[in-house]
Amino acid sequence: MTIIGYARVSTTDQSLELQQTALRLAGCDLIRSEKRSGTTTVGRAELQTVLDFLREGDVLMVTRIDRLARSIGDLQDIARTIRAKGASLKATEQPIDTSTAAGKAFFDMLGVFAEFETNLRKERQLEGIADAKARGVYKGRKPSIDIVKVKALKAEGMGPSAIAKALGIGRASVYRALEGMADGAAGAAGELQG
Repeated sequence: MTIIGYARVSTTDQSLELQQTALRLAGCDLIRSEKRSGTTTVGRAELQTVLDFLREGDVLMVTRIDRLARSIGDLQDIARTIRAKGASLKATEQPIDTSTAAGKAFFDMLGVFAEFETNLRKERQLEGIADAKARGVYKGRKPSIDIVKVKALKAEGMGPSAIAKALGIGRASVYRALEGMADGAAGAAGELQG
């Protein structure tokens, strides 16, 4: 039986050291670590390596289940993979041991709460953005399309496809920019008539 530790943090400026120390103290024979978001399992090479390596009787050890995933769907997929290999999952900071019925139930409950926490964070972020927009503080990202250049090329007689090619942007972006110009011109004409 091999105890394989898996540690993860979301950003490059976060430290893996506390998790790695806890996993070593829990008796892990091998520890794999990565700095990737837990909102998806896509692109998490170290997690995939651990799951591929698991054999019957092995244990995948984490400090908390949110180190594995932040969505119940991903957690359940990981749990199915572990179970199919005849291995089990344990956590150092939570009473999770998927080799027992109580451990499986607790694992499922914590998965629901991890996803709930992620959803709450997204809601708070959207509320913060809406508040900042209302106060005029949040401007969003800078436009990637130079509308002045689009307007100048249009004035030179270029069509949308040629403008898109010249600026290295999509035709739909050109149409939106031109549409915005037309809306602005219509608004200005309306103001002059009013």
